[in-house]
Amino acid sequence: MAGYLTTHVLDTALGLPAEGMVVMLFRIDGSTREGLVQVVTNEDGRTDTPILPKEDFKTGVYELVFHAGHYLRATMQGDESTRFLDEVPIRFTMSEEMHYHVPLLLSPYSYSTYRGS
Repeated sequence: MAGYLTTHVLDTALGLPAEGMVVMLFRIDGSTREGLVQVVTNEDGRTDTPILPKEDFKTGVYELVFHAGHYLRATMQGDESTRFLDEVPIRFTMSEEMHYHVPLLLSPYSYSTYRGS
């Protein structure tokens, strides 16, 4: 079984999927951070294809960067004086050939994540 990586972004303040959020994936190798892909979430808050598909999967350390600030401005949540979040980085290790799912639950002033299924 080959591994792959997916995500899902939910806007908990609006109670909706976070459509239109830019998400970047980096591979981390020691002090080197290599950009692999940039995607945008669809109307369901997911990407149309896996962020890291089976044919490109390798175990290792990765980082997803969610461009929350741009999304929050685009959805008019808060004003310039009260904005808090900008880029949300999540660094994690994929150590097995399996499906990894890294969701983001987002509001203007907080976020959380977990290892999904």
